[in-house]
Amino acid sequence: MAKVITDNKKIEEILNRSIAEILPSKQAFREALLSGKQLKVYIGADATGPALHLGHATNYMVLERLRQLGHKVVILIGDFTARIGDPTDKLAVRQQLTREDVKRNVKTWLKQLQPIVDLKDKDNPVEIVYNHSWLSKLNFENIINLASNFTVQQMLERDMFEKRMVEGRPIYLHEFFYPLMQGYDSVELDVDAEMCGTDQKFNALVGRSLMKKLKNKEKFVIITTLLENPVTGEKMMSKSLGTGVFLNESAENMYGKLMAQPDENLPQLFIDCTYVYTEEIEKIKKDLKSNAVNPRDIKMRLAYEITKIYHGEIKAQAAQESFVNTFQKKEIPNELEVYEVNKVGSINIIDLLSESGLVNSKSEARRLIDEKAIKVDGEVISDTNKEIKITEKGFVLQRGKKQFKKIIKV
Repeated sequence: MAKVITDNKKIEEILNRSIAEILPSKQAFREALLSGKQLKVYIGADATGPALHLGHATNYMVLERLRQLGHKVVILIGDFTARIGDPTDKLAVRQQLTREDVKRNVKTWLKQLQPIVDLKDKDNPVEIVYNHSWLSKLNFENIINLASNFTVQQMLERDMFEKRMVEGRPIYLHEFFYPLMQGYDSVELDVDAEMCGTDQKFNALVGRSLMKKLKNKEKFVIITTLLENPVTGEKMMSKSLGTGVFLNESAENMYGKLMAQPDENLPQLFIDCTYVYTEEIEKIKKDLKSNAVNPRDIKMRLAYEITKIYHGEIKAQAAQESFVNTFQKKEIPNELEVYEVNKVGSINIIDLLSESGLVNSKSEARRLIDEKAIKVDGEVISDTNKEIKITEKGFVLQRGKKQFKKIIKV
């Protein structure tokens, strides 16, 4: 068993960073960490897609800090629960995944997690488990016994079910089983704590209730913060809004997307997505508030720190140099709206201008090209038949002197 570290400063760094709430209380969890007892902490994920973004990474960074203190950490892959699909925040039933789908996604996940979770450490190894190994063995009697601990009214308290009922959308019976199964994961693993995002609080509390009823054991629920814009309330990591920063992106794409983040997002991104100490982050926040620094410089520091975590120092430096050469020296704004192209190879410049929204019509696009008002990475486009190569590095599409969009491949 790994030696448990009870350094108060390190514990406070964990408790006061990226954590929104701890149940039953932060003080109770603090006392558990200071006790010297090795805690078993798990985080579960259904691996519903192949790519992780910075919002997902927040949970795993907290998990790794706990592992470095000597606690036992478990990553649970929901290869069985993924067959139902978590109904959280969904107004329609989720598509069910096969075990093969999950296995493919997990393979890429683990590769993406390696920079922030030491999956190769032999002194205090990360345990990776799959809930199919126990959930698939439950019989109907087991399920009835578990279900008898909760009421339909409790399940209907979830707002997404209420919305579906109001809108006349179907709620399938099997969707009620999702929180029940996630809750049973805690019982099977016999954990001391579960870590999850704010959207998983309901499911985690089901597990906490089952632990009390079936094992007479207290389970901590560690709820991490959600990356949200403090002004608009929008999610920072949204693929539909083109703001998602994914862990498997190239260094240049990652750096560029982070430079496109609004200034108000900087403090939380420093807290949740970097290893910069909280004391320094507090100074950064004060400097930003008092206008003592240029937000662009702070943003460049943020983009560098995060890119370095996932790609290493050399690639992070190269990404920064590329950004400076592409944007600042050509007087292109630091913050650009991102347009993602889901296309292999190349795309006609007229189609690109139209689809990206830089023009209102294809005829307008042709006119602007004739007027030499369209540029790609600073190069004037004069041919309306020009095919533009779509690369992971991306490029800047410019209309006139003031309208820009960052074009990237997804």
